[in-house]
This record gives sequence, structure tokens and C-alpha cells, in this order.
Amino acid sequence: MPAVVTVNTNVYEGQKPGTSGLRKKVKVFLQENYTENFIQSILDANKEAIVGSTLVVGGDGRYLVKEVVDKIIKISAANGVSKLLVGQNGILSTPAVSCIIRKYKTLGGIVLTASHNPGGINNDFGIKFNCSNGGPAPDHTTNEIYALTTAIKQYKIVPDLVVPIDKIGTQTFNIDGRQFTVEVIDSVQDYVAYMKEIFDFSKIKALIQGSEKRRPFNVLIDSMNGVTGPYVKRIFVDELGALERNIRRATPLEDFGGAHPDPNLTYAADLVAAVKNGDYDFGAAFDGDGDRNMIIGRGAFFVTPSDSLAVLANNLQHIPYFQKSGVQGFARSMPTAAAVDRVAAATGREIFEVPTGWKYFGNLMDAGRLSLCGEESFGTGSDHIREKDGLWAALAWLQVIAALGQSVEEILTAHWRQFGRNYFTRYDYEECASDPCNEMMQILEKKITEPGFIGSSHSSGGKTYVVKLADNFSYMDPIDRSVAMKQGLRIIFEDGSRIVLRLSGTGSSGATVRLYIDSYEAKEVLGDAQVMLRPLVAVALQVSRLQEYTGRDAPTVIT
Repeated sequence: MPAVVTVNTNVYEGQKPGTSGLRKKVKVFLQENYTENFIQSILDANKEAIVGSTLVVGGDGRYLVKEVVDKIIKISAANGVSKLLVGQNGILSTPAVSCIIRKYKTLGGIVLTASHNPGGINNDFGIKFNCSNGGPAPDHTTNEIYALTTAIKQYKIVPDLVVPIDKIGTQTFNIDGRQFTVEVIDSVQDYVAYMKEIFDFSKIKALIQGSEKRRPFNVLIDSMNGVTGPYVKRIFVDELGALERNIRRATPLEDFGGAHPDPNLTYAADLVAAVKNGDYDFGAAFDGDGDRNMIIGRGAFFVTPSDSLAVLANNLQHIPYFQKSGVQGFARSMPTAAAVDRVAAATGREIFEVPTGWKYFGNLMDAGRLSLCGEESFGTGSDHIREKDGLWAALAWLQVIAALGQSVEEILTAHWRQFGRNYFTRYDYEECASDPCNEMMQILEKKITEPGFIGSSHSSGGKTYVVKLADNFSYMDPIDRSVAMKQGLRIIFEDGSRIVLRLSGTGSSGATVRLYIDSYEAKEVLGDAQVMLRPLVAVALQVSRLQEYTGRDAPTVIT
């Protein structure tokens, strides 16, 4: 009979979860007891409820997932967890984890992912905890986990417990007189069943396959060798009748095939080129753990995440789920362009502006005040779960296209004519030296809050911008009244244009600086965003002295 063993351990500094869990290089997690310390701290943060509980466990298939699933099983058994629902081979997309937590009403789940960050022995790994609502742990929980990591002296484990996770089935063990069950589940089944409730698959299938009157709508779906591959095969090929050639990079790989699994114009350039040069009406790409999406139309017509959110908000009536549940409010992260705000105003619905991080949407959803939300970082989702959901977003677009009978570009153009257009871009400066970047943020905050900055004029390229508001964004949750401070520096101009600067919380090393530029035009809707925004970008670089502090002449990624 496997026995519980108590292991003495030492504290590791820096185990503070960021926006979406703890993310570090693989070799950091490989340090003796490093991973065990963090898992034990997650369980201890739920100490009052952990004995007799059920947890969901799975990850994005990256390097180290299977080994860490094994550790979670052994540590959970030692701490009195009653049952684990584990994705076969450790595979579960982040949206699927949320779906399963909610469906089976579990205490929560442990998700093994570094999301859109690269994988492999020399790259990134991550662990995050999702609560009983299916969403990422809120600040008070992650703060408690971190506090526990700073004082941990022991962890409990059942080292001799051997639980294969390659075959679907249930295994039960006796651990110190308690029954402990590990159920290895089909990674895809529950999620796909839910998508079939939310959408009208027959209409999407008819769109993709075509008819005597209409040619097939040719799609190209790219899983970027991330976790969504099996989900895409089951949904697009088995359910919707697409062909194998309509999907690409559909096998999850530990290193994502050496690629960076982030669905944007830079890292999904292969998909962009294939759609641009091929006979495709629609392209979609998803990140490593399946919660991010990029949507493009024929000719690789790019849909910004801010516009994607706004278009879906304006067309939710075509999706069966919302026909049944109704549509409540909309929300966006603060750096996201305000396109959806205009839809909210036109439809008389609440609009919320929250800090970056999907956890900030959860309370609003649980309170019945939020139906659809999104982030400019290629995240879109609804209250069907409590995570952003890349595959859901692609299916939502296809449902809208099937209903309207228009192309992606035609839908966007009509939307801009109705609401005007928020030109938007984001500059990412990745893995910069941390100290100069922190200094830059401190100096800039002091500068924009000094008397006289509001009302000041800034000119470039024949355009002049007058500052209306400048601050470090803070947010009070309207449900629980919790406050999140220092969420990004904002400069808002009198014409509605914005400059936003943040240090990202999703990187694994160094500092990632994100510069967001947003400018609204009521009439000119067809210009190139990078050209239209050039004067405001120049003002942003001048005010922030970003190039000086980062030592970079150009960003790593432009989206």
C-alpha cells in the first residue's frame, strides 16, 4: 500500500503568480522541490476544503507536463484530495479545464501551461490554479499561495504511487485509510459536447461544405502544434465536415515544433502566408493552451482582437446560446481599443473596463452582468466558461458569417461604417533588462501626474494631441469592491486617442514592455492602421523615452 511521506524543503524566492499563474523557465521548475513547493502551496491555500475534494488536472502538452501531472497526483493523494479528473496524457486546453470544473462542480483545477510562451527544455513552463467557478484564481488567492511559498518547510507526497495517464479509465487507491481516485478522461469530449450546445453546428457545417447554390467556405485552422489540435480535429473534421487539409499543425508537441505558439501576425506568419496565397475564405490560429485566437479573412484580411470583440458583440443574436440566455453587459481590458464601447452604447448595455487578466471578468459573469468580453492580446470569450476561449471565438465568427452571408472583410467594413473605427496597434519589447524598464515606468508616472501635464500639447506628423487625462489605471470591482492598483499608465487625449504603457505579467524572464496605441476615426475607415497611427506612435516614444530605456530601436512584435 503506497504510504504518505513528509519531505523537508527550503523556500525558493520569486514564486509569485503573475497575471495567469507562475511562469518560469523549465530549468527553474526542475530544481529540487521547486515544483513540489508550489503545488503544496496551492493545496494549502485551499486547506479548509481540500480533504475530500475533486480537482481537474491537465495542460497544454508542452515539455514537463506529464512529469508535473505525476507530481500533482502524488501530492494530491498525500493531502487528502478525494478525486482527480486528469486529461488523457495530461492534455487539457485551458478552456476545457474551465468547462470541466463547471460541469462537474469541482473545487477547482491545476492547469499546466505557459500559454503563448515557447516550450521545450530551454523555454517556458507554468502552473496556475483555477477556482470553482472555472476561472483563474483571484488576487487574494494568488497572494495567499505566494505567502505560503515564502514560508514552506515541508510538503507531503506519496512517492510510490504509480498512476498511468495514457489510457482512459478510473483507478482507485487506498491512501492511509482514505480512498483516492484518479479518473483519466477523454481530453476533448466534454468541451466538444458543450460547443454543440452553444452553436448550431448544422449551419456552420452547411457553410463549410457549401451547397448547390453556394460554394464551400474554405477554412484553414492552425493549432500551432499546441493543445487545440485534437479539439480542432474532432470539431472541424469529424463534426463540421472539413477536410484534413483544412487543418494544420494539429499534433501537440512538447516544443510546439520549435515555433512560438502565439497567434499573431508575427508568430503565425505561416498561416497568414497560406491564407494570403491560397483559396481560403477564413483562417484562425490558436495559442499553446487554446485560450487565444487570431481571425483573418480572404487575402489574409486581419481582424484586430478589439474589432473582433466589437463585431461579435453586435451579432450575438445569431448564436443559439445567447438566444436562450439573453445578452447582458460587455467588457474589455483597459488597453483594448474602445470599439466594443460603441456597440454597448448603441444597444443600451453595460460596458466594463477592467485590468489586464481574465480573472477580472469572472465576478461580473458570476453576478449575471457580463455576457461577452475580450482583451487586445488575442483573447475573446463569453460567460459560457470563465476563461478566454480561442476555438469558441472561431466558431462564433463562423456562426455569424453563416447567418449574414458575408465575407470577413464585408462584415468588418459594414461595422466600421456604422460605428466608426478604432485604429489600434501594440508594440511589444520582449525580455528587456528589468531595472531600466522599472525606472522608465516610475519616471513616466511622475511626469504624467505632475501639474501642467494635463492640457499639454504633443505634435508629430502634422497632428497635435492635447492631453485630457493621465493616470496609473486602478479598478474597483463593482461586485466585491476589491481594488487593483497600478494597472498601466494611460494618457488619454481630447480626441479620444490613447497611449497606454504596461509591464507585462505573462513573461518568464526579464521585462516585457507593452505599448498600446488607440485612435478613433468616425469617417476614415479603410486606411492602414500602422500608417494612420504613425504620428501617435512617435508621440508615445517621445514622451516615454522607451527606446532609450529598453535599448531597442524597434519592438520585438507589432500587432
